[in-house]
Amino acid sequence: MSETRTSDGRNRLTGADVDGRLVGFGGLGLLVALTLVALVAGVNAKLVAISWTAFGAMVVGAPLGARAANSEHAFEPVWGYGLASGAMVTSAALFLVPQALGQHGRFGSLGIAVGFLAGYVGHTLGHRLTHLDLPVDRTAAELTVHALSAGAIIGVIYTAMPSLTSILGVALVAHKAPAGYAAARRLASERRSPVALLLPAAAVGLVALPVGIVGLSLPSGVRGLVFGVAAGVFLHVAVDLLPECTAGSESCPVDAADHDDDRHLLADRMRTHAAVSAVLGGAAVVLAWAAIA
Repeated sequence: MSETRTSDGRNRLTGADVDGRLVGFGGLGLLVALTLVALVAGVNAKLVAISWTAFGAMVVGAPLGARAANSEHAFEPVWGYGLASGAMVTSAALFLVPQALGQHGRFGSLGIAVGFLAGYVGHTLGHRLTHLDLPVDRTAAELTVHALSAGAIIGVIYTAMPSLTSILGVALVAHKAPAGYAAARRLASERRSPVALLLPAAAVGLVALPVGIVGLSLPSGVRGLVFGVAAGVFLHVAVDLLPECTAGSESCPVDAADHDDDRHLLADRMRTHAAVSAVLGGAAVVLAWAAIA
């Protein structure tokens, strides 16, 4: 926990929560500085727009997730996580995976596998870190890794784009906003400050802008591998956030040991809501994609 109670009942931030805010504001400050440098250096304005669209999308989703963490309605976390994770899985399939394979079929595929398994290994072994007061939690760290990897490729690829297409904007909003919602909800439920999410929100620009300033060019195999890793890590985060109606679940809490008829019916209803919400989250992304495709 990152907050303790004072004698008068108010919350007091611990060192880890303060450090998390410093990390978040530090990421935002660095993004602002890099933006100014990029504009002075004459970097294509598309990269600046992409960086800030990615930042804004996650920042929009985060307050909604933080607010929802305080809700006592049993079905709200189910719908929140279901819609967000369904949108994230669909976004990964529609926008991230094709871009990885488009750069290099074999290395892009390899990168997706490496990224997904790396996310799983980090998730499994990273449980040890939950006992430490670190400034950034596991989900925020995974989102940061994804965004940094994607930023490297965005800096290389989109510099050469003739225009900032609407499909790119949908891709960024489609997975950044739900990711911000889900991660902020998890942080807030642990009484940790969602401000730490300013770092993964800014991470795309933190790499994309320097790459654009330097004018770095990567071989197609390397681009495919790096973008594949980014897609794989993000896909793991999306799958991890799908509501699982099991005992101890934060997204769909069900007491498996309670076989009371009323509780059993409630659990079945929650599982139905989890499935429907995930499908609707994915469908919303498909509709947005189809509208501009």
